[in-house]
Amino acid sequence: MTKNKSQRPRPEPAPAPKPGVNAIALATLVGIVAVLMISFANMRSIDALQDGLGEIEDRVAKLKDSGRERVPAQAAPAAQTARRGPDPSRVYQIKTAGSPVKGPARAPITIAEFSDFQCPFCARVNPTLERVKQVYGDNVRLVWKHFPLPSLHPDAPAAHAAAVAAHKQGKFWAFHDKLFANQRDVKFDALLRYAQDLALDVAQFEKDFWDLSNKKTVDDDTAEARSMQLTGTPAFFVNGRYLRGAQPFSGFAKLINEELTRLKLPIPEEAKS
Repeated sequence: MTKNKSQRPRPEPAPAPKPGVNAIALATLVGIVAVLMISFANMRSIDALQDGLGEIEDRVAKLKDSGRERVPAQAAPAAQTARRGPDPSRVYQIKTAGSPVKGPARAPITIAEFSDFQCPFCARVNPTLERVKQVYGDNVRLVWKHFPLPSLHPDAPAAHAAAVAAHKQGKFWAFHDKLFANQRDVKFDALLRYAQDLALDVAQFEKDFWDLSNKKTVDDDTAEARSMQLTGTPAFFVNGRYLRGAQPFSGFAKLINEELTRLKLPIPEEAKS
């Protein structure tokens, strides 16, 4: 008889890894690396952007210091916006019928002024307009156009209605001067007092003040101003050519002289310098 050989126990196989664990771990690791790389790239991009912005700011600061601030060339397309306000190269037809006028009807130069009685710049330009009248004499006539801006000057509409009432009694320019001398006090009681000071028929003045036709006069002038894209006061049209703001005498003289030259009329010596 042969003896049975002893059989050694076979080692049990190692447990198989759970499916998907290694794949998940690998994907997670790859994801972390990708996030780190993207973050690093973004940080470099942000640094570069900040460096670029800093360089632009430095250039702008230098231009400001030199008094020659300009928009960078690369920003030009964004700066191309629609023009606001009247076109200085265009000749506008301003309605003057029924408006207050100072100067002869046949004057070759007409200066139409869109103005607000409570606008400080409108008050500031009045001495300049007086000088224009003195220098050019009967060659110039001034035409007043109502353009109150109640968003800035809440009492301006009342002042303009009062000026229309004064105009009906032939005292517009006297009332005009009174209002500009008292820009901060144009409440109704003050307006009645100014009418009395100027020897107006106060009862008629008050009646005309509340007349809806007064409001229409002011509204019509305002609508005309808006149709030409006017946004501020004072605004002038010299024979229909736009002149913006409270210009010095030289600003008016330039346009007036060009018009006189075009019409082959002499230019006063005082206006040539």
